[in-house]
Amino acid sequence: MVCGGFSCSKNALAALNVVYILVSFILIGVAAYARAIAIVTSLAIVGGIIACGVFLFLIALIGLVGAVKHHQVLLFFYMIILFLLFLIQFAIACACIAVNRDQQDKLLEQGWKLASITTREETQNVFKCCAFRAEDQNVLPIEPTCQSLSKCDGSKAPCCTGVPNNSTVACPLAPCYDTLAPHIDKALKVTGGIGLFFSFTEIVGVWLALRYRNQKDPRANPSAFL
Repeated sequence: MVCGGFSCSKNALAALNVVYILVSFILIGVAAYARAIAIVTSLAIVGGIIACGVFLFLIALIGLVGAVKHHQVLLFFYMIILFLLFLIQFAIACACIAVNRDQQDKLLEQGWKLASITTREETQNVFKCCAFRAEDQNVLPIEPTCQSLSKCDGSKAPCCTGVPNNSTVACPLAPCYDTLAPHIDKALKVTGGIGLFFSFTEIVGVWLALRYRNQKDPRANPSAFL
């Protein structure tokens, strides 16, 4: 067997698709983490990465079967769909990386305003924060109230009691914006970076499938066409 021969191409394509299956789980896992920490935001671009991970998993299975059986039709559709997936994943990954801090702030603020009381309570409980910004912590009534959070025990701050008072007691809890913003920024950058890196490996898959598809199986009938 020489490198670049039929067996080499077959094994390389099969191995690459096994890697794609692992990559798909990485993409889904990282993007799901990004969505989980962004409770109050609707990060459609992160959802797009999850969709790409699911499609990559399905396409990798098709490619694996096509490589093992040298199936011309499966390999053809594998190449077309994988190339389209590369374009979509590349664009979404770039969008994740390109989201600047101002855009993230707008996403957070918009998401908080549109979120239900239940969602806000969940956010405050998960991240141990109160209200969206610091100036909102003394604006009454605070909805939802933060008094159930552990750091509020015994505090006379308006954010903890839910009632006005004449003292200037600071809220012992950080505003949710200060807690959420770094997490979302990190999640977008990590998700975008991983998506961008692995999108380029899909071009290798397209090229390898094209080369393998045009090679003749030495064990097949010599007079049979591909």
